[in-house]
Amino acid sequence: MLFYEKTLSFISDLYKCVAGRVLCQLQACGAADVDAAVRSASAAFTVWSKLAGMERARVMLEVARLIGVDRNALIRHPDTLHNSAALIQVVLSLIFSVISVVGLGYSFSGQHVQLPGGSFAYTRREPLGVCVGIGAWNYPFQIAAWKSAPAIACGNSMVFKPSPVTPVTAVLLAEIYSQAGAPEGLFSVVQGGQETGSLLCHHPSVAKVSFTGSVPTGKKIMEMASRGVKPVTLELGGKSPLIIFEDTDLENAVRGALMANFLSQGQVCSNGTRVFVQSSILPPFLKEVARRTKAIQIGDPLLDETRMGALVSKPHLEKVLGYVTQAKKEGARVLCGGEPFIPADPKLKDGYYMTPCVLDGCTDDMTCVREEIFGPVMSVLSFDTEDEVLRRANDSALGLAAGVFTKDVKRAHRVIENLQAGSCFINNYNITPVEVPFGGYKASGIGRENGQVTIEFYTQLKTVVVEMGDVDSLF
Repeated sequence: MLFYEKTLSFISDLYKCVAGRVLCQLQACGAADVDAAVRSASAAFTVWSKLAGMERARVMLEVARLIGVDRNALIRHPDTLHNSAALIQVVLSLIFSVISVVGLGYSFSGQHVQLPGGSFAYTRREPLGVCVGIGAWNYPFQIAAWKSAPAIACGNSMVFKPSPVTPVTAVLLAEIYSQAGAPEGLFSVVQGGQETGSLLCHHPSVAKVSFTGSVPTGKKIMEMASRGVKPVTLELGGKSPLIIFEDTDLENAVRGALMANFLSQGQVCSNGTRVFVQSSILPPFLKEVARRTKAIQIGDPLLDETRMGALVSKPHLEKVLGYVTQAKKEGARVLCGGEPFIPADPKLKDGYYMTPCVLDGCTDDMTCVREEIFGPVMSVLSFDTEDEVLRRANDSALGLAAGVFTKDVKRAHRVIENLQAGSCFINNYNITPVEVPFGGYKASGIGRENGQVTIEFYTQLKTVVVEMGDVDSLF
């Protein structure tokens, strides 16, 4: 049996644990462990960076193939084990994250600049070195793939620290890289929390840090990396607006609002949790969105019919429920949900479930509208004019995503142009194909993940000037 297949078996056994119980204990990595991982990654980089792009691509294709071989096991266990992501929401995130970046490794292109007298200059893109990836707990396998695949395809090595809440699946990915023929240490995993992350950011041999997580932690990472003049990619929080105009297809708008709020139990940074609905269509929208929200199937995330699993932890569940309580105190009306939920299956009775919540009568100054809840809570606000809603939508320190529903093509593009957000959607929401860049404005982050532009964030540009004549010297 392959090593990573043994890990899959281990994960499968873990999943048999009753919901709400500890799955396993891992030891946090200290300074010696982090240094060993970085040194190993440095040695791997020396070998890997010298390979031709096509040689690196062959390894990456094998990584994708291995994920495909056991995709059913991968789909059914890692992310659902960690954070109860519904099976149907995990299916498409595994293979394509790796396959889509294979071309990056051999598609580098520089610029040729003709200079006087036959001289010329050219540019070339070169890898950075040892990159650090620090992941969030909501999409542990996908984030590890999103960070490592482009970094490695561009000729770098990576030391990855998963969230201490979801530590297992990154190890599985490391084993897959090894099985695919990657040099030892090319993708290493270190476990731990804030202290381990700090050791990675401060390590003198680390060339770049890529982080997905909260705004406060992102600011700390940026500060630590700045001491070594290390570039960072930061994909941080969001409090994104979803604007629904009166001329929209109401059926699609409701579907979009549900996707924008309840995907992965609402534990998605790009979720459109401020739903602005034009006043004239507010009553039918609220009626339909509440009806559909009440019908969402909650329970075992491994069942095909399940659309919502449990939240990631008890403290997080209590935090999200606290936001609902605070919203009611501030005058919001609960149309449905916002309560603890106990599934019928006795094995799930200790899981951290809640009913998805729709809040009506929300205003811009409410806590539920200002702060990122990161749970299945939709805040609905009404508006009258385009200018008004644009001003209100942009009144946030965050700018990760935004969406608009309208049949008016001119309005759609006009509104998107004026929204201060890095990832925008027209007549849909939370569609994140790996072929296109993803990232935010303002406090929601720096840099982009996915798409061809990723090359710019995992390479450095070298300029070479070639003199074809005599040196014209002033001395």
